[in-house]
Amino acid sequence: MFINNVDQCQWIRQKFETPGIMRFTNAEKRTLLARLISSTRFEDFLARKWSSEKRFGLEGCEVLIPALKTMIDKSSAAGIDSVIMGMPHRGRLNVLANVIRKDLEQIFCQFHPKLEAVDEGSGDVKYHLGMYHERINRETDKNITLSLMANPSHLEAVDPVVQGKAKAEQFYRGDTQGKKVMSILMHGDAAFAGQGVVYETFHLSELPSYTTHGTIHVVVNNQVCYRRFGHNEMDEPMFTQPLMYKQIRRQQRVLKKYSDRLIADGVVTLQEYEEEVAKYDKICEEAYTSSKDEKILNIRHWLDSPWPNFFTAEGEPRSMSCVPTGLDEVVLQHIGQTASSVPLEDFKIHPGLSRILRGRADLVKNRQMDWALGEYMAFGSLLKDGIHVRLSGQDVERGTFSHRHHVLHDQEVDKRICVPMNHLWADQAPYTVCNSSLSEYGVLGFELGFAMASPNALILWEAQFGDFHNTAQCIIDQFISPGQAKWVRNNGIVLLLPHGMEGMGPEHSSARPERFLQMSKDDPDHFPEFNGDFEVQQLYDCNWIVVNCSTPANYCHVLRRQILLPFRKPLIIFTPKSLLRHPDSRSSFDELAEGTKFKRLIPDEGLASQNPDQVKRVIFCTGKVYYELARERKQHKMERDIAIIRLEQISPFPFDLVRAEAEKYTNAELVWCQEEHKNMGYYDYVRPRLLTVVANRKPVWYVGRDPAAAPATGSKSTHLNELKRFMETAFNLSAFHGKDL
Repeated sequence: MFINNVDQCQWIRQKFETPGIMRFTNAEKRTLLARLISSTRFEDFLARKWSSEKRFGLEGCEVLIPALKTMIDKSSAAGIDSVIMGMPHRGRLNVLANVIRKDLEQIFCQFHPKLEAVDEGSGDVKYHLGMYHERINRETDKNITLSLMANPSHLEAVDPVVQGKAKAEQFYRGDTQGKKVMSILMHGDAAFAGQGVVYETFHLSELPSYTTHGTIHVVVNNQVCYRRFGHNEMDEPMFTQPLMYKQIRRQQRVLKKYSDRLIADGVVTLQEYEEEVAKYDKICEEAYTSSKDEKILNIRHWLDSPWPNFFTAEGEPRSMSCVPTGLDEVVLQHIGQTASSVPLEDFKIHPGLSRILRGRADLVKNRQMDWALGEYMAFGSLLKDGIHVRLSGQDVERGTFSHRHHVLHDQEVDKRICVPMNHLWADQAPYTVCNSSLSEYGVLGFELGFAMASPNALILWEAQFGDFHNTAQCIIDQFISPGQAKWVRNNGIVLLLPHGMEGMGPEHSSARPERFLQMSKDDPDHFPEFNGDFEVQQLYDCNWIVVNCSTPANYCHVLRRQILLPFRKPLIIFTPKSLLRHPDSRSSFDELAEGTKFKRLIPDEGLASQNPDQVKRVIFCTGKVYYELARERKQHKMERDIAIIRLEQISPFPFDLVRAEAEKYTNAELVWCQEEHKNMGYYDYVRPRLLTVVANRKPVWYVGRDPAAAPATGSKSTHLNELKRFMETAFNLSAFHGKDL
C-alpha cells in the first residue's frame, strides 16, 4: 500500500495474491522436500552434538533455506551471477551450510572448544562470520558467486554494507541496471520495524550513486513462523511467553507436515523420504568426523570479500615497503590547470565561482596550493594511475565550506553539470563525487561496503561536520575499528572529519579524536622495534591510522600513501575548517615533488632548531593550533626559546621521530598543547607515549582547555578567552614549575 507505482502494485497482486498461483510440479515438490530435509536435519544434528552451545538455529523457520535457494535459482536463470547477502545470526550457520555450501567440516570445527586461532586478531563467534563462494548452480548449470557479509549482533547494521558492496560490484562490472549483481537482505520482524538504519538504507534506494536497482528483503516473522527455542538455545521463553510456547511445543514441524502430505499424494514414497534423510545425516556425520582433525581455526576461510590479486596466496602483502608519494611537476601543473578551469564549452558558471577558479589559477601559476588544490592533486594523480576515487557525504560536491566545487552547475541550463576531475586524461579512472541523503549511519555503512569490493579504489566519506560521525558510531565501533581483528577484513576506507575549535559551538567543533585514539591498539608503554621500514611496519600492525594534517601537501601525500601501501587500513583524517583559506596553510609544489613523501611529524625548522641547546621548551601539538602557537611565539619574539613540533600522524604514534626530536632538545621542557578540553582530544593518548619516549626522565606538561562535559562552548567571547588563557600559559615559563597543568 506504500508503493507509488501502479504497475508494481499490480505485479505483486498477480504474483502473490492470486489464489492458487503457486502450483508446483512433482519435480519441484521433491526438490523442496530435499531442501527442507537439509535445513531441518542440519539443525537437528547441531542440537545432538552440541546441545549446550548457542547456535541461533532456524527451528521454526526451516523453510527459509528452500526459499533462499529458490530465489537464487530464479535469479540465476534470469542472468544474475553474483548475490551479496546480509542477515542476522538466526539461521546463519544453516544458510552457510545449505545455501552458500560452505564445507561442513569448517562449520563443525568451530564448535570444538580447544580449537586455536592461527590468524591475526581476536576472531568472532561463529554465527557472526561471513563467507564467499563461487560454485555452479545445480538448477541452471551456471556459475554463481555467493557472498554472505560478516556482521555483529547489531542486527541491521549490515544492511547498508551489503548495499555498498553490491553497488561497487555493479559499478566495476558496468552493470548499470543491476542485471548481473543483486542483493538479498534477511531481517527479523522486530529489528526490521525498530532499527533506524533499515529506513536509512531504504532512503538510499533511488539516489543515482547509491541505488542497487532493487533488493529482495526476507522478513522472518517470529509469530507467523516461530522461534522454537526462544531467542537462543540457552533461553527459556516460558518465563515471559508461557501460553505461546505451550502452543509451540505442540506444533508439528514443517518437515513432518510436508513429507506426510507428499507421501499421501504419492509424490514420494516413505522409503524415498527416509533414504533422503539418511543421506544427509551421513554427510553430516562424515563431516563431523573430519572436523575433529582440525586443530587450528583459519579465519581466512571465512573471508567475505577476498582480494585474490592483491595479497599473496597466504593472504600476506606482496611487499612491506611504500614508494614515495611525490609527483612530477608536469602532472601537478596539468591537474592544477584543470582544477582552475571549465573543461566544457558554452558552460556558464556562477560569477562567485569564477573568482574562486581565478584564485586557483593564480596559486598554480605561483606553484602553490591550498587545501582544495592539495586534495585535487591527490585525487587527480590517482585517477591517472587507474585508481577509482569515490567521495560521498552531505554536500561533498561543493564542500560544506564551499571550498571544493568538484561539480560545476550551468547557471542557464537546468541540471547541466560538469565534473572537471573526469576531464583530466583520456584513459583515466572514473571519479565519483556524490551528495548523500542526510544520513551518517546508513551512508557510512554503504561506503564501507563499497570499499570492500576492491583494494584498487580510494573510497572517502566526509561528515558535514566531524561531530556528526557520532550517529554512525555503530559502523565505526563494530566494523571499521575491529574489522580486521574480527573478520581478517582489510579495508581502506577514508573518513574525512572537519575538526577545529573556532567558536562554532559544541556541535560544530570536535570530531572527537579521543574516541578514535582510545580504540587504537598500539601500546603506550612499549617502544616498538622493527627490522625493516619503521613507518610501514607500524602501519601494518595497527587497526587504523589517525592523522591531523596541517598542510595541503601532507594531506595529498597521506591520501596517495593510502593507495600505495601494500595493504589496506582505515584512515581517519581530522580535516580543517578555518585552515581551508588560511594564508599560512599553503604548500609549495616543491613539497609534492618527486621523491617526497608523507611527513608523520613536522619538526621545527626555524631559529630554535638551529640552536637546540638554547631551547627552553618544546611544544608538541597537532592540527590547527600550530598556527595559533606560531603566531603567538612570533608576537612574544620567542622563536629561539621555544620549538613547536607538529604530530601529523597521531596513531600509530611516531615513536622514532618523536624520540629524535626529544633527544635534539636535551635541555628543554616537554609540553603537549591542544585546543580541545583536557579530558578530550589527544592528551590522554599522547602523554604516556611521550613519557615512554623519554623513559620517564622528564615530565610532560599539559597546555589547553580545562576538562569539560561539552566539547566546546557556545559563547564566542568565552571561546576567545579560553584561547587567550592557554596561549598565555604556553609561553609563560613560570607557570609550569611545581604544577602539572
